Amino acid sequence: MATTTQIAFIVTIAVLAPFFSIAGVNASTKFREAPRFDNSPTCPTIGGATGSAASSDALCVSGLTHVAMTLDTQYLRGSMAAVLSVVQHSVCPENLAFHFVASGTGEEEANLRDTIAATFPYLRFHVYHFDAAAVAGLISASIRPALDRPLNYARTYLAALLPECVSRVVYLDSDVVLVDDIAKLWGTQLRPRSVVAAPEYCKANFTYYFTSAFWSSHALSLTFAGRRPCYFNTGVMVMDLRRWREGGYTARIEAWMELQKQVRIYELGSLPPFLLVFAGDITPVDHQWNQHGLGGDNYKGKCRGLHPGRVSLMHWSGKGKPWVRLDEGRPCPVDALWAPYDLAQPQFVLDS
Repeated sequence: MATTTQIAFIVTIAVLAPFFSIAGVNASTKFREAPRFDNSPTCPTIGGATGSAASSDALCVSGLTHVAMTLDTQYLRGSMAAVLSVVQHSVCPENLAFHFVASGTGEEEANLRDTIAATFPYLRFHVYHFDAAAVAGLISASIRPALDRPLNYARTYLAALLPECVSRVVYLDSDVVLVDDIAKLWGTQLRPRSVVAAPEYCKANFTYYFTSAFWSSHALSLTFAGRRPCYFNTGVMVMDLRRWREGGYTARIEAWMELQKQVRIYELGSLPPFLLVFAGDITPVDHQWNQHGLGGDNYKGKCRGLHPGRVSLMHWSGKGKPWVRLDEGRPCPVDALWAPYDLAQPQFVLDS
């Protein structure tokens, strides 16, 4: 775990992005193989195959820490950095199991699988196909097109996609970097009624996340009756999948998405349905586990710094992504904290 003072020192390193270009991620993008990180002597030994050959049996071994992420070409560079940060700072990296959800063609998903296997040959992981067409009809246009991608909604379907044996998972967005052991977050003790654990931000204006049509409706405004709802960011969550399955929470979220198609009650993509179902009932986690907003706002992506306090996870939520800003030669100071985890091989460009 790092402090903002320690991280501020790291920010002073020179940013070399203006001297080379990777131009996002495309078919020609290559990633270098990540270092192997071994368990500490105190870690339990867990069997089962690793790599792309990891079967459902290997993923059902007791004692694993399960991590779920989405995977696509557009955000692959961020995903690779996130995975590296997780394994690098884990005390027991060999006891991690990654569940990647993708929604491309068979060839595209095979390429993504091969890229992960080549970059992390030791990683225990599996790639699941997500049928984007199944959710596309429920998605309403939001304030930013990137929020409308069907894969953004895959977190709603993790309980159905992952094996029944996986009863708990840490969901991470692709634009995060951890500087602490994810097992600490995984070990969060959920309240008896909670299905989700995440940092809460109760000072945020909760009314902002829903339209006047929602709040002016007496029936709809009673949704939060008996709860003290607070905003939470769905890019970092501990999810109890057993309780999710038993409570039919996917159907509850879909019901709000269907209503949104009839009456516009929110503007922010996949977040509001989670708030409608869970806000006020989640288990709060320390804010150090989601220093979010580093990508700026949803409109201009202006630079933002870290919040005061401890830092275990940095999250470039918002419009600006560190790999894009670095490539364009206009990085924010905080992007220097993401750069050391970037596994993309640079293509040097000389000025004429």
